Amino acid sequence: MWSILKRIALGIAIVSAGIGHATAETTLEKVKAAGFIRVGFPNQVPYAYADDKGQLTGVDADIARRVVERMGIPQMDGVLTEFSSLIPGLKAGRFDMVLAMFVNPTRCAEVAFSEPAYSVGQGLIVASGNPKQIKSYDDLVSGEVQIAVMAGAVQANNLKTLGVPEARIQSYPDMTGSVAAVTSGRADVFAISALAARRLIGMEGMSSVALVEGFPDPVVNGKPARGYDAFAMRKDDADLLEAFNKALAEVMGEPDFVDVLTSYGLTKDDIPNKKTAELCQ
Repeated sequence: MWSILKRIALGIAIVSAGIGHATAETTLEKVKAAGFIRVGFPNQVPYAYADDKGQLTGVDADIARRVVERMGIPQMDGVLTEFSSLIPGLKAGRFDMVLAMFVNPTRCAEVAFSEPAYSVGQGLIVASGNPKQIKSYDDLVSGEVQIAVMAGAVQANNLKTLGVPEARIQSYPDMTGSVAAVTSGRADVFAISALAARRLIGMEGMSSVALVEGFPDPVVNGKPARGYDAFAMRKDDADLLEAFNKALAEVMGEPDFVDVLTSYGLTKDDIPNKKTAELCQ
């Protein structure tokens, strides 16, 4: 009798487990049912940042908000996170998607990216007067300059690939710390995307730093180091990624999509010409 009861109990457990597995909600189903999606962002102007009123704004935020609304998700809640902690936070479930991140093979190994929404080149910020006369990435590679980057940003990998010793690369958690390193003399230059650099220089109180103008993007592994911005999700959220890509394509096809880009300093020439699959290789 005891043996029969154990077999019955085991059968009930197996059936229950099967039912539980079959009815488990995906992230897409959860966010649609809840009416909001959580997005991690790094407070990086002009990609995704909190304005003076604490509202999430920026080109990535504006695009993502349009996309999720088209997906039937009325609200998007931001979770402020240091850039280097965005992927770990996503994988740990602190949020459902990441804003303000460029696609590259290293990141593709950890997360799934949407198709890119736009692309940008590289920028350099120096102290006013450019005391070290830095003109391009060539001066970063051949000179004895100290370079500030944001922790986890693609610029650090580009510099290492180009042969810059790690001893000359200083990592900071955000743009504020990186700019402070330049103004204090701890670093000679801050390597960042051209879009963020232009917006940063235009902000009030930035008269102590300047933008290096007119240099070509560095060539890394045989290709210009142009960043392609996309939205990162967990690899097992395939239905969320599919739905997001479908809505993103529709949003990018709207007549006023270029207006969204230009309002943040981008142009129609920054509409991407590459797919994520190619960028992940």
